[in-house]
Amino acid sequence: MRRTFGWIAAALLVVLAAWKLYESISPRAEQQKPLLFVPKTVDGRSDFWRVLGMGVQTAAKEFGVQVQTVGTVAETDVDGQIALLERAIEERPRAIVLAASDYNRVVPVAKRIQAAGIPLITVDAGLNGGIAASFVATDNYEAGRKAGEAALRLLPQDATIAVVSFVKGTATSMERERGVRERLAEAPGVNVLEETYFSDGSIDKAYRIVSRLLRERPDIQGFVCLNEPTTTGAAKALQESGRAGEVKLVGFDSSTDEIDYLEADVIQAIVVQNPFNMGYLAVRAAVDAARGKRTEPVIDTGSEVITKQNLYNKENQKLLFPFDDPD
Repeated sequence: MRRTFGWIAAALLVVLAAWKLYESISPRAEQQKPLLFVPKTVDGRSDFWRVLGMGVQTAAKEFGVQVQTVGTVAETDVDGQIALLERAIEERPRAIVLAASDYNRVVPVAKRIQAAGIPLITVDAGLNGGIAASFVATDNYEAGRKAGEAALRLLPQDATIAVVSFVKGTATSMERERGVRERLAEAPGVNVLEETYFSDGSIDKAYRIVSRLLRERPDIQGFVCLNEPTTTGAAKALQESGRAGEVKLVGFDSSTDEIDYLEADVIQAIVVQNPFNMGYLAVRAAVDAARGKRTEPVIDTGSEVITKQNLYNKENQKLLFPFDDPD
């Protein structure tokens, strides 16, 4: 009798263990796992990443999925982002939405994510070789050309222009700079400084760079700045130098500070993306990929040039303030 009871107990334990194993690998368990969102930075001072995160959360609610957000404070902390992704492989989220901090250095860990069978979507900044089921972003090369075109409309034919970028080595910064420089190179007589200056995504560093250039290179007549903090820091430097309006500034992205500088004619044009749509569409693509559905390899979320003259257009207001109703 005791032996029979022992066999029954052992069998029940085996059945229970098998059931737990089934639950852990069943489609239902997979569906309950969260998506992992890894932005370039979790610094709440960046309006761009804050709005993109709102798009992520809106999509998560609409599609009935949980999203866990992890990231580094500094956009330049590539090693930190790689470490977070290594940990994610062990935890096996339902899918990963990644804004890569470096075009090349993040590739090896991205390949390990793929090998682990975890769907990977890149947003805003992609990876060398297109290692992702889908890449959701502005066409940054085209956006760079738009910035170059805006600068040419503002400046004389023989103008001297400096390009101030943000984090060296990211796909976003490289593609924007390529677009800017190629468009400016098409205009005979324009002198673009050969050196590109990098703010590391810091308002303070951009302020110091532009302040120094204004002192050392009084011949500079225009700046093209390639992201939000860089544009804001440059605008602050121009305003404090007393040369705002005289030296033209074309920037990227939108924040309340940038819009204030635009209204005050410190900034003459900004190339505005749609970060809310980026976040929303990245989550939608991640949900589709996790369900085994086909996703578009590239999803272009567009960009617009905003000036003081078209700032109050209804469509531009929707782009600048996605949660306000202009009506």
